[in-house]
Amino acid sequence: KEEILLKLKENIIRLAKSLKVKGLMNVQFAVKDEKVFILEVNPRASRTVPFVSKVSGIPIAKLATHLMTGKTLESLNLKEKKLDHIAIKEAVFPFKKFPGVDTILGPEMRSTGEVMGIDREFGMAFAKSQIAGGTTVPTEGVVFVSVKDTDKNNIIKPVRDLKNMGFSVLATGGTSEYLNKNGIKTKTINKVLQGSPHIVDEINNKKISLVFNTTETPQAIKDSKSIRRSSLESSTPYYTTVSGAKAAVSGIKAIKNQEINVETIQSYEVKN
Repeated sequence: KEEILLKLKENIIRLAKSLKVKGLMNVQFAVKDEKVFILEVNPRASRTVPFVSKVSGIPIAKLATHLMTGKTLESLNLKEKKLDHIAIKEAVFPFKKFPGVDTILGPEMRSTGEVMGIDREFGMAFAKSQIAGGTTVPTEGVVFVSVKDTDKNNIIKPVRDLKNMGFSVLATGGTSEYLNKNGIKTKTINKVLQGSPHIVDEINNKKISLVFNTTETPQAIKDSKSIRRSSLESSTPYYTTVSGAKAAVSGIKAIKNQEINVETIQSYEVKN
C-alpha cells in the first residue's frame, strides 16, 4: 500500500539524518497488520544494493562513493524514478545439502544466494523468480493443502483458482472438510501420524505437484516436518504461508496464459 511505502520512506530519512550516515545504509523492516517495525539498521551496503541497481538502473554504489568523498545529494542531481515493472528477489537455500534439516524459516539469515524475477506484471515476475531459484512452476496435477485454522478462510481463493485451472485438490481431514463445505471438491488423505497411505507417501511417489502447508504450534511444526522434507527431496514446490500460496497461484496463472518472455535488463526502462 502507498501509505505503508510512504511510512517506510519517512522512517529511512529520519534514521539516516539522526545517525548522520553518509553513503549507504541498510534498513530491515517488518510489516504486520499495516504496522511498521524496524528490525535493524546497518551503515553499510548489502546484497540488496546490486539488486536495486539492476532494477532501477541507478548506480547506487557509485553514487554512495561520491557522497562518502564529500559530494552532496543536491550536487548529484538525483531524481525519484517511477518503475513500470516489478522485480522479485527470491532467496536460494542450501537445505538439500543437509539431510534431515527442517526447511521451515524464521527471522535468522539462512539463504546462500538470491535470484531475480523481473517482468511488467507480478505473476510472471514471481514465476520467473521461482524458476531462477530452481523451483518448478506446475501447470497441472494435484495440489496438497493442509493449513492452520486461522488460514482456512484465506486459502479458499487460491485453491479455488487452482481448481478452476484444472488442478485436483487433496487435503488432510480438517482442511478437506472446510474446502468441501465451501464448494471446492477435495479428496481427503491421512496425516503421517494416521498411517499409510498418507501424504508423505504421495509426495515421495511423485503424485503431488504443489504443496500448501501452514502450521502454528510447536507440535504442529514438528509433525509437519516430514511433509516439508519430502517435498524438498522430491523437488515438489511447497509454500508455508498463505501469501506465498497466493503468489504461487499468480505465477501459475501467468505461465498458463502466456509464454515467458526474455528481455535484457536494460530493456526495462525507468521513467522519471
